[in-house]
Amino acid sequence: MGKNIGFVSTRFAGTDGVSLESSKWAELLKKGGHSCFWFAGVLDRVPEKSFLVPEAYFQHEKNNWINEQIFGKKQREPNVTEMIHELRAFLKTKLYEFIRRFNIDVLVAQNVLTIPMHVPLGLALTEIVAETQLPTIAHHHDFYWERTRFSVNAVGDYLRMAFPPNLPNIEHVVINTDAQEELALRTGISSVIIPNVLDFENPPVVDEKQTRSFRSSIGLKPDDVMILQPTRIVQRKGIEHAIELVHELKDPKYKLIISHEAGDEGFEYAEWLKDYALEHDVDLRLVDTCIADPGNEGVKCENQYSLWEIYAHADFITYPSLYEGFGNAFIEAVYFKKPLLINRYTIFVRDIEPKNFDLVVMDGFLTRKNVEKVKAVLESPERREKMVKHNYEIAARYYSYPLLRRRLNTLLINFFGMEEDISL
Repeated sequence: MGKNIGFVSTRFAGTDGVSLESSKWAELLKKGGHSCFWFAGVLDRVPEKSFLVPEAYFQHEKNNWINEQIFGKKQREPNVTEMIHELRAFLKTKLYEFIRRFNIDVLVAQNVLTIPMHVPLGLALTEIVAETQLPTIAHHHDFYWERTRFSVNAVGDYLRMAFPPNLPNIEHVVINTDAQEELALRTGISSVIIPNVLDFENPPVVDEKQTRSFRSSIGLKPDDVMILQPTRIVQRKGIEHAIELVHELKDPKYKLIISHEAGDEGFEYAEWLKDYALEHDVDLRLVDTCIADPGNEGVKCENQYSLWEIYAHADFITYPSLYEGFGNAFIEAVYFKKPLLINRYTIFVRDIEPKNFDLVVMDGFLTRKNVEKVKAVLESPERREKMVKHNYEIAARYYSYPLLRRRLNTLLINFFGMEEDISL
């Protein structure tokens, strides 16, 4: 008999890494006979399996006010503590309601016990896990100690309690080796690594009509070459290097497209990038249509395109990130057999580079050699084909669904033993 699995986060919507990976986990769990339900402040999942609580969103006005009082400061005022606990108590009642309504057997905390963007929700969930002793998988994407904006704070007591909590009924999952070591060093908590994955057993199916429609929607001509930056517009993505690359290619047919929106970390960087592109005479286009998570069966918005349609029409991918927890865009580019430029961010160097992918690699800055290699790849179909085929074969070995299936199954066996009906 399958289990009822409750996913909890501040947001399950759009194409951020947490939402995308949650969809993949849910897809495999459903194939294993389990039912998945969703609790968050913003949701685009199937409505009858969703439990929407606007106050759980990290950008809800109450939470925004709390964050202004607790980050970048060392002292916390009593009224701030009161507001944190008032919101914690409210969210706790809602979480209990969610567990009762869908008869939840297993909780999956998606980054909500990891990064303190919503302290009251993390506290509420920690108390629920302690009180109910429900089997819980805490999936950690990025810890607070990995982000400078959380380094000065007035909530050290709460961070030690809930980000993440050290409780006997929690199995902890991280996405890279650095995170595993730091978590153990700082908290004594052991964890299992599950990297981000894709279904390499089944190559992507592309709707050609939708794909052509996407190209025309952003004003690309048939002979234009689409250089895709498939990330959100946040500073750590290093998008200025993608602009420099297109500038150095010195041909107006090369257009730089950014597929995701700005917002999580403000709009100043997006405005700066537009100016930077103008100064470098680069045709930069931001996709302002609704971009969907291809793994989500939930509500679709009008005139939207799947992330898959965007990748399908890219000629080259830029991924010059300064920091990543893993690198969803890297694995997606490989899945779509697209050549890519990547920066040697720490996790790439440690976990991905040793697997010998064939990539254009920059090390903090763009060199003439990088530009020449990109040109060679763009201008030689044979070189490109050899590169992308090699990368696909390696990724299928290390980052495919069988790996996720096996590790999720192990976690469930840890909770329920070798029941036959648990198997994925």
